[in-house]
Amino acid sequence: MATKERTLIGAVDQGTSSSRFLIFDSETSELVTYHQTEIKQFFPEEGWVEEDPDDILNSVKLCITKAVENLQALNISPSFLKAIGITNQRETTVAWDRKTGRPLYNAIVWLDTRTAQNVEKLIEKTPGRNQYHLQSRNGLPISTYFSAVKMQWLLEKCSEVRLAVELQRCHFGTVDSWLLWNLTGGPNGGKFVTDVTNASRTMLMNIHTLKWDSELCSFFNIPMEVLPEIRTSSEIYGHLTDTPLQGIPISGILGDQHAALVGQGCLERGHVKNTYGTGCFLLYNTGTEAVMSEHGLLTTVAYQLGKNKPPCYALEGSVAIAGAAVRWLRDNMQIINSTAEIETLASTVNNSGGCYFVPAFSGLFCPYWQSNARGTICGLTQFTNRAHIARACLEAVCFQTREVLDAMNQDSGATIKSLKVDGGMTENNLLMQLQADIIGIDVVRPSMPETTALGAAIAAGMAEGVNVWKFSDDKSNSADTFSPSISETDRNRQFAWWKMAVKRSMHWELTPDVENANQVTSAVPYGLFAILSFGIYIASHLISRRP
Repeated sequence: MATKERTLIGAVDQGTSSSRFLIFDSETSELVTYHQTEIKQFFPEEGWVEEDPDDILNSVKLCITKAVENLQALNISPSFLKAIGITNQRETTVAWDRKTGRPLYNAIVWLDTRTAQNVEKLIEKTPGRNQYHLQSRNGLPISTYFSAVKMQWLLEKCSEVRLAVELQRCHFGTVDSWLLWNLTGGPNGGKFVTDVTNASRTMLMNIHTLKWDSELCSFFNIPMEVLPEIRTSSEIYGHLTDTPLQGIPISGILGDQHAALVGQGCLERGHVKNTYGTGCFLLYNTGTEAVMSEHGLLTTVAYQLGKNKPPCYALEGSVAIAGAAVRWLRDNMQIINSTAEIETLASTVNNSGGCYFVPAFSGLFCPYWQSNARGTICGLTQFTNRAHIARACLEAVCFQTREVLDAMNQDSGATIKSLKVDGGMTENNLLMQLQADIIGIDVVRPSMPETTALGAAIAAGMAEGVNVWKFSDDKSNSADTFSPSISETDRNRQFAWWKMAVKRSMHWELTPDVENANQVTSAVPYGLFAILSFGIYIASHLISRRP
């Protein structure tokens, strides 16, 4: 017998490492069912990170199909679904042929660093070599992180992209645009649209007018005609033409971190959340004011929930490597067999034994913006074992969050009293306790962790023409609170050692212009040079003693 009618909203959550489709009850915010599948990443060269756009699209379609099957297995009719929203990995860039629908190159993922030399050249042409020259227009530093430099690289290096642009057949977009265009018809009338949150991560949108900016596009040599239309985060963009949900409206789009802000209920100025996933992203709601950071943070559009609603902004601290460091321990170093195992292993020691791990695999993001930094592990001794390294990995996530939180406190002029958290890594209780200890304030984890997908569902359900989302007045939703358990002295001592480790990771990547030994010597950190010299001395001494 069929269950009573319910009003359901679906959410595509397309992340860096997986795609998911989740179905929520719009009256209770309850997660009804979901399906998830991993996404394969490619690393064709050092610093390059790519994904297959077709793999991304097909994984989303599979997740929708499987989640609907799950719904039917629960004896719930798919007809109860009224709309779907999309939330996505931001800055990841796709170029495709609008006539054939064929990708012109793999998706270049947000943490890819192939554009480092281009970024240096762009900074060189600004007055005073100012990385923040464009900040007043787009809220962002010039960095490998954002989409514009990825588009620029594709235009320079990929002949198929250049030809498609010449033939006026090229579409450039972030993952939300790629999915929406395909799910609403592709070459047969697909909607080429992005929302203000994703557009604010390209470096090409004027953060005040919410329009593509001709001067910004000219700076990066990006033709404006290849870019999607910018719309709000909550409105009907089109209807599904494929999957078992054909005909259902797509009515919400939010970049993943913005969706988590909405899903956490951080809808007032001063509200703050941190999401722990592949990277780590802390957003501070600044209301309708676009606050420009003086401490290495980003200014971004937080959301615009409707055509007649004002945009709200946020300060953001972005950390490139968080959960990705745990996967590195698993996949590259085989220190753990699964990501879940790190909590058990790290708990076997009381501290990291003086070991500090700076996972600057893609350089350092906020607050440093150093693309030439590289990962390093400091403080190794004969006492160090794999448990110490595992614990240092977790602590690295927490130290990076503290650096961002300190910058937030300085830019906002207010002291953040507690931190709301979400994301896959928050299931790790040791990580949450370490985070509270290192930042010295309470860490609050909601009982329903799927806040990113929930934010996309809220945006979709609130859209004009859908209007089915009900915000619950029930304040009894449980949450776990982790409170600091170490002294201020211990906290600051550990943080001081962390800052020393960060300094050792900076400027590690030598520039390709180094041509002679003198230049190399001057570029090598003094401590490393001393170690090399000592090694040569020992070797020569041993050779001289040979019979």
